[in-house]
Amino acid sequence: MTGADDAAAFVPRAPWWGGDLQTLRNLLAGIRPDLSPWPAERIFVRLPDGDRLPVLLHQGEGAGRPTVVVIHGLTGCEDSTYVKATARWFLVRGWPVLRVNLRGAGPAGPLCRLGAYHAGRSEDLRALFAVLRWQRPELVARGVLPVGFSLGGNMLLKFLAENDFPVAVLAAAAVSAPLDLAAAQACLMLPRNAAYQRYILHHMRRELQASAQEAPAAVRRRALAAGTVRAFDELWTAPRSGFADAEAYYRACSAGPLLPEIRVPTLAIHAADDPWIPIEAYRAVDWAGNPALTPLLPASGGHVGFHAADRPEPWHDRMIEAFFLERAGLEGRLRRPAA
Repeated sequence: MTGADDAAAFVPRAPWWGGDLQTLRNLLAGIRPDLSPWPAERIFVRLPDGDRLPVLLHQGEGAGRPTVVVIHGLTGCEDSTYVKATARWFLVRGWPVLRVNLRGAGPAGPLCRLGAYHAGRSEDLRALFAVLRWQRPELVARGVLPVGFSLGGNMLLKFLAENDFPVAVLAAAAVSAPLDLAAAQACLMLPRNAAYQRYILHHMRRELQASAQEAPAAVRRRALAAGTVRAFDELWTAPRSGFADAEAYYRACSAGPLLPEIRVPTLAIHAADDPWIPIEAYRAVDWAGNPALTPLLPASGGHVGFHAADRPEPWHDRMIEAFFLERAGLEGRLRRPAA
């Protein structure tokens, strides 16, 4: 089902041509996915060290479905447009959906004193699933289908490669994941990406200012004064997470070298014209060497864009659901929700 033919079938929607417009379309068009038809239940997941993750559960209307777990990217949260769009796509079709706030993100900021998420903090995903197994066993009894975006996609791929799952992971998908973190940072430093750099850094500063993380005031001030994302990682992310420097953080947490270890059916979606994350890291992967991996690498789509000409919902959401139905062995076994 999912492969070169599907990638070639992606046609950008006018007038959102090229990687930059695909990336910026949600922002420029003011897209606000409506989830009001599916009331959400707030669940607080206590991690082993005492920090808490607030997550949102939407119950689907289809019977016997595993839970789709949506994981945001850098400076994202449960309310990110792409997170809500993916949630809506699956909810319309009857799937239960869990929108996750990673450690220190969005509403998790005041609840996490001991640290924050980063590209390799896969132990928090493991802890999340372990806690849900006893706190809300009905949510994971039929297995989970995690979807990770950008930095959250890299974290998810690392988690999958470690093959230590507290619950059944039936299949997974990563969209626009930075398989080589150092290369992604080098790309972000290019002059053409100066506006992106300022945007991301602005939101990283806001996230830190809203955080309850315990740190000396001078350390916080230096991080907030960082002029680039890499400098922020050097001054804050890396040392706060136990890495010697930003380079050590990028080297230890990049998912690319770990892909051969993944055994769960996994879909990797990435656009060749992503302005933030170079396609070269994807082209360097021996996809044929691991039958669990399915790459979907269209020529266009931008960064977490994939706005197609044929219908308004993001193309990647359609590809992910089709992949889950096929590779998780669910096609033909699920009752559709009532119209």
